[in-house]
Amino acid sequence: FVPNITFGPPVVSAIKGCSTKPLDAHLMIVEPERYIDAFAAAGTDWLTVHIEASPHIHRTIQAIKGAGMKAGVSLNPHTPLSSIEWILGDLDLILVMSVNPGFGGQSFIPSALTKVRQLRRMINQLDQPNRPLISIDGGVKPGTIEPLIEAGIDVAVAGSAVFGAPDYASAIAALRRPPNDG
Repeated sequence: FVPNITFGPPVVSAIKGCSTKPLDAHLMIVEPERYIDAFAAAGTDWLTVHIEASPHIHRTIQAIKGAGMKAGVSLNPHTPLSSIEWILGDLDLILVMSVNPGFGGQSFIPSALTKVRQLRRMINQLDQPNRPLISIDGGVKPGTIEPLIEAGIDVAVAGSAVFGAPDYASAIAALRRPPNDG
């Protein structure tokens, strides 16, 4: 985790002015709670923080929701699901990192599939109508997205698979194809 932000509230605000899509910010920074109000004011709809970077995660989640945003928590590959067991019902999104944060183009870590399956079971057992979405980030491409969908993800974040391709539209279409649809 780093102390600085690459794409901060001014960028969110500029995008919000020309897009009708919900904006999701994933903060891989120390003390993310310091930026909640700024991201909310910029128009962020979903704000995700790393559980490892926020010492009082429940307070941080409540602050995100209090600022009018949906709250997400991200888990690094080594972080166990037990770390979110007591806050699961407070979350709108859980982002499972399937690479180690920091650099694009890394290979997908296969154990993320097991983590997603286990997380899907945990969420399905929640006794409440509002259940968090499962998101995945890292190594997402046509060869990895199919088993991830089968494991139970709701949202996929793709970086290099799209921005490293010569044709963004074709790369996105390849990710959107239903599993086993060729």
